[in-house]
Amino acid sequence: MRDSAGMRWTALLLLALAMFCSYIFMDILSPIKDLMQETRGWDSTAFGTMQGAEVFLNVFAFFLIFAGIILDKMGVRFTMVLSTALMLVGACVKWYAVSDAFTGSGLQVWFTDNLNYIPVFDELGVSPFYAGMPASAKFAACGFMIFGCGCEMAGITVSRGIVKWFKGREMALAMGSEMALARLGVATCMIFSPFFARLGGEVSVSRSVAFGVVLMCIALMMTIVYFFMDRKLDEQTGEAEEKDDPFKVSDIGKILSDSGFWIVALLCVLYYSAIFPFQKYAVNMLQCNLTLTPPAADSFWASPSVTIVQYVIMLVVAAAGFASNFQKKAEMKYSLLGVSIAALIAYCYMGFMRQTAESIFAVFPLLAVLITPILGSYLDHKGKAVSMLVLGSLLLIGCHLTFAFVLPLFKGSAVGGIIIAYATILVLGASFSLVPASLWPSVPKLVDAKVIGSAYALIFWIQNIGLWLFPLLIGKVLDKTNPEGVSATELDYTAPLVMLACLGVAALLLGFVLKAIDKKKGLGLELPNISQE
Repeated sequence: MRDSAGMRWTALLLLALAMFCSYIFMDILSPIKDLMQETRGWDSTAFGTMQGAEVFLNVFAFFLIFAGIILDKMGVRFTMVLSTALMLVGACVKWYAVSDAFTGSGLQVWFTDNLNYIPVFDELGVSPFYAGMPASAKFAACGFMIFGCGCEMAGITVSRGIVKWFKGREMALAMGSEMALARLGVATCMIFSPFFARLGGEVSVSRSVAFGVVLMCIALMMTIVYFFMDRKLDEQTGEAEEKDDPFKVSDIGKILSDSGFWIVALLCVLYYSAIFPFQKYAVNMLQCNLTLTPPAADSFWASPSVTIVQYVIMLVVAAAGFASNFQKKAEMKYSLLGVSIAALIAYCYMGFMRQTAESIFAVFPLLAVLITPILGSYLDHKGKAVSMLVLGSLLLIGCHLTFAFVLPLFKGSAVGGIIIAYATILVLGASFSLVPASLWPSVPKLVDAKVIGSAYALIFWIQNIGLWLFPLLIGKVLDKTNPEGVSATELDYTAPLVMLACLGVAALLLGFVLKAIDKKKGLGLELPNISQE
């Protein structure tokens, strides 16, 4: 099965679809931050604390370390099903927390009266709750913690699964393609979360979360199908699942003693902290920095059908752009590329006519879908992974500084502001595609094959520290740097954006350090993934 390109890529598709659904749920409340403040009383601190709770158990209960041990002992297929089941449970809890049924319930009373002080965690300033935090935000945070355990476990498992199916083949292309498809979940979330929240003219944030719960049910089905496919592979090859390799604590010591590993891990925490927390606030940031005039209520641009049409066009952009990378005939390649570019222009025009921040930010992953396979294929055949990381850091810095200082200058210009926003969002998405295509395939070059699961778990754990801290910090900085009582669409985002740009600067410096270490130690990080015999 592994020798068949069709079977390899089918396995990848099943994993990617599961991650696609998880990415949608991960940011399901991000495009409706303003509605959460209006309907549930969540200020920026409450919103950021709840968002940061996603990775709280992974960081402070070391769940990700245990996830790596489970992965190494139990294998890819068991861990993938377990992780998706955890995500579904957490999603259901979060849905109930923001539903009308929670309001006035005994649970609401309990959460209002309790969890206002957590010994030790409060003293250290790392508590996932605080006195005065809305009860719905506390309970949603609990659900998000459970979801986050499953989501991050799934992340390391997918990486291990791709290594299993693609090692010695087009691994960077596979990893980049999986992330490109999964990141379409971000666009899907940005388009459909507000759509369901406002469906029928009545605002209900629980409808958006319910949409995510349904998708997590689909994700569980995808992983069950993968379970049987992966088992069939082992039956054919006679290979034992990874559980036959005993886990040793000394293995972690070997990983942690490697300086190259630490640089990669720190690059991850800096780079991902500048992207994922930003996604959770990006729609609200655009609402605050763009002049958006809602279309007439009876026009096509304000109708529910425009959402479906725009999403279909988005799929055309992604599918045609992605497929163009795999065409051997030049005329077919450039025809598909032309279709993708034309559809992208149409998509951006529709976003402009709709005059909604979420439809504008939904363009974020589209350029990444187009160029990630190109980058992956280049890294497979030519190498230069660290150089790609340096370039990605430079683009990241430029984008956040543009959002901070250039975009506000165009607030009075309805057309100019949206053009600047589109261009910056597309470049930011492109820079983000450099990470999975270049960084993740480098990990097998740094650690022994039998502890790859533990290595990925450690990297994700370090990365999760940033994913917990920075949503919280952005929320606190917003509340501290804005007057009390300011509306959710009039916040000044300059300080948080500068903070995120500084993360890019640190990632850039580490990129140069990694380049020097690779040259000194001969790690082969700049070499192609496919050996040139």
